[in-house]
Amino acid sequence: MSARAMLWTGRGLTALFALFMLGASIAPKLLHLPVVEETMAQLGWPSGYGLMIGVIELTCLVLYLIPRTSVLGAVLMMGLLGGAMATQVRVGNPLFSHILFSLYLGLVMWGGLWLRNPRLRTVFPLMRP
Repeated sequence: MSARAMLWTGRGLTALFALFMLGASIAPKLLHLPVVEETMAQLGWPSGYGLMIGVIELTCLVLYLIPRTSVLGAVLMMGLLGGAMATQVRVGNPLFSHILFSLYLGLVMWGGLWLRNPRLRTVFPLMRP
């Protein structure tokens, strides 16, 4: 794949990840939508944590979208996604649809970053030169 194609594919994956996080996770938490409290209660979280988690997610996403801090943002976001995965394991939700969903998101996030960042590709090559 050419460098230009990798860059644009990476940007596309990054945009999909960012739009999904904003629309499906961050916005409902910041807007105090009732579904957030219901879902948090089902997962065993006390009332009122949705806003704080939404702010943390937004901070990680902003760091991920800024080129100079993108790797830091990805590492922090992966930590957050790992916590979400642990929560799903703790409540005994299904493996492929709930528990591994955070892993799927993380793969899209890191894939987008890997494709748009040549320095990251030198650190994590798919094959040896």
